[in-house]
Amino acid sequence: MKTLTTTVLTTGLLLSFSLHAQETLNIGALVTLSGPGAAWGQGMKNAAELAADKVNQAGGLEVGGKKYQVRVIPYDEKYQANEAMTAANRLVFDDKVKYIIGPVGSASVLAIQPITEKNKVMVMTLGFTTHALKPDHPFTFRPNATTVEISKPQIEWLVKSLGIKKVGVLFPNDETGQQAARDLEPAYKNAGAQLSTKEFFERDRVDFVPILTRMMAQGIDTIELGVNSPATAGMIVKQARELGFDGRIVRTGGPATQDIVNVAGKEATEGMFVHTPINPELASVKAYIELYNNKYKTPMNGFSPSFYDGTTMLLEAMRRAGTVDDTDKVRAELEKISDFPGVLGTLNWTGKDVYGINHQLGVPFYVAEVKDGKEVIRAACTVSGCQ
Repeated sequence: MKTLTTTVLTTGLLLSFSLHAQETLNIGALVTLSGPGAAWGQGMKNAAELAADKVNQAGGLEVGGKKYQVRVIPYDEKYQANEAMTAANRLVFDDKVKYIIGPVGSASVLAIQPITEKNKVMVMTLGFTTHALKPDHPFTFRPNATTVEISKPQIEWLVKSLGIKKVGVLFPNDETGQQAARDLEPAYKNAGAQLSTKEFFERDRVDFVPILTRMMAQGIDTIELGVNSPATAGMIVKQARELGFDGRIVRTGGPATQDIVNVAGKEATEGMFVHTPINPELASVKAYIELYNNKYKTPMNGFSPSFYDGTTMLLEAMRRAGTVDDTDKVRAELEKISDFPGVLGTLNWTGKDVYGINHQLGVPFYVAEVKDGKEVIRAACTVSGCQ
């Protein structure tokens, strides 16, 4: 009996020591959690949490002979550069994180890079700007496709398939909108369509009637929603249909369909053609959607799988580097990862021809038609074209 008691006590002490010895790896989620871009930010944060759950449930992330429980620390940057800077300072100097998922907006990532790059903090951003990825920004990576990658093939397919002639575009008046304008305008011209009117507006605008009235007066046959946030895009669609616009509505920006439908309604969005980064019929995507829905009980935004893959690759790079502290080594290992089996398919780093550095994840994407409030895939695309 004494021997049994001693064994139980010894086992308990060893288990207690093992649990106590396990360290915590903090990762920041610097994302939009409120306001028009919240659907994107929530999807990114949730992706990081799901990637953390996977390694935690397997006993932790084993790096250099130690086990780490991964913890995600979220901050709301509200799609504003000043908020992003404040949050980045807290994450880097107070929370001591060396890895950040986010931010969402282009202006936000450009605002935090002087902090993150100087302190060798690795960033996995959504921001579409070409200025985010540069050889002198070695700690910034991007796991999602941007208008640089998708504009030419998607717009060529849209113009050819739908017979688009005259397009009106609304851009947010910030770095994201300006980057989209630089990408979309030549893409429509090269595809044989006319970008007959373009309008820039402030992010907090909610009344688009005057802008849409001017655009419709130009005889446009298509409204391009571009990179507007999900809630804003929904308001544009709703107000355009209420004004009597019965032409095409397309979207070459990021995934937002469910939120657009929620705001504008099924009738207003019927027949809309949109960019989507996922094919929900793929087994790996189906499994991720189920995992996401089971935990969060809400529809998944299409950017989420990219950031799950990006976070998973980041954790794998730490494992290969044998350290969570030396981000020079982790960065080098992340760059080396190739043919990675992700939710979105087999993934590799690309981008050197455009950005001067291979920190852009090469991912497939799709064109979908909205039918009864749901996306129906109409074309599968790469940077080379859609079919």
